[in-house]
Amino acid sequence: MRRISQDRFTAVLPFKRSNRNFYNAMAGASLLGNSEVAAGMFLFKHCGSDYAVVCKNMTYKFLRPCYGPAIYNVRDAEHVGTELSDQMSTRQEFNIEFIMDITQTLHKRGREVRVGRCEITFHCTPKYMIKERAARRKARDQK
Repeated sequence: MRRISQDRFTAVLPFKRSNRNFYNAMAGASLLGNSEVAAGMFLFKHCGSDYAVVCKNMTYKFLRPCYGPAIYNVRDAEHVGTELSDQMSTRQEFNIEFIMDITQTLHKRGREVRVGRCEITFHCTPKYMIKERAARRKARDQK
C-alpha cells in the first residue's frame, strides 16, 4: 500500500511466480481476490475500527492479460471519501459503492495500461449497533 495524498492511495500486487498462470500472466484469482483487499483497505482507512465492514457484491471485468505488477486505484477517491464521511456522520448502517481501475505499468513505454475494472459494494454497520442487537437477543432469549 502506498499513500499518494490524504484521501488517495495505491495498492500494488507484485508480479511473482506464485501469482502467475501457465501463460506467464498474472492469475485471474490473484487480481480478483486482491481487489477486495485493496478496496477494503481504502474503506478501513476512512471508517477505522468503529464499523464492521462486509463485502456485499463485487464484479470484476477482465480487459487484458497482466504481465507485470498490478496497481489498484479507486476512481474518484475524493468523491467517495466525501460520500463516506456524509454517511458516517449519520451513525447508521449504509452501503457504499465504488469503482477501482486495475492497471499495469508497461516498462518499455513507461505508461499505465488498464487490465481490469472492479465495481464493489460494501455494507458498513457501526459496532455499537451490533452490540445493541446482541444485547436485545440475549435479553429476548433469557425470557
